[in-house]
Amino acid sequence: MRNSIFLFVLSLISFGTFFQAQKIGDGETVDVNGLQVSLNITNKESVQVGGKPFDRYKVSASVKNSSDKSYTIRLTSYPQIVLDTGIVELDCVNATGAKLTSKKIQLKMKTQMINVSYSAYDKSGKSVSNVLPVIGSYYFDSGDIISDNAIFIVPSGEKPEVNVRALR
Repeated sequence: MRNSIFLFVLSLISFGTFFQAQKIGDGETVDVNGLQVSLNITNKESVQVGGKPFDRYKVSASVKNSSDKSYTIRLTSYPQIVLDTGIVELDCVNATGAKLTSKKIQLKMKTQMINVSYSAYDKSGKSVSNVLPVIGSYYFDSGDIISDNAIFIVPSGEKPEVNVRALR
């Protein structure tokens, strides 16, 4: 009984997440919560994987924050590990992931680096000043653009079928 309830709730969550995604094609730009997401195929070639023919696509994705909202993660202490800095995710549903290629592209926030000065003693006992670059925050301001590339391998004769969804 518990397993069936758990599976039902998990199905509802997956079903809701599926409908939040939008399809995007080559050369298209879609609006996802005020974010302009673009996808472009930059190269296509045919390859053999395990003796079977596949098409290999190099794709470029970008997101522009066209809303008035800025996204920020401020770090409260050092070191603080932040694993989730993604803004949008593009998922190629027919990608195989063969030959260490991608199935998804996640566009992540920019990193703000801060130089921290500190004093220390060297081997001779002399005080020296050093500078250490530290991540201060992650941000994605209004008007900013983030881009990334990936390679998708799909079955021969098919084009990448890509869905995009906001992560924030």
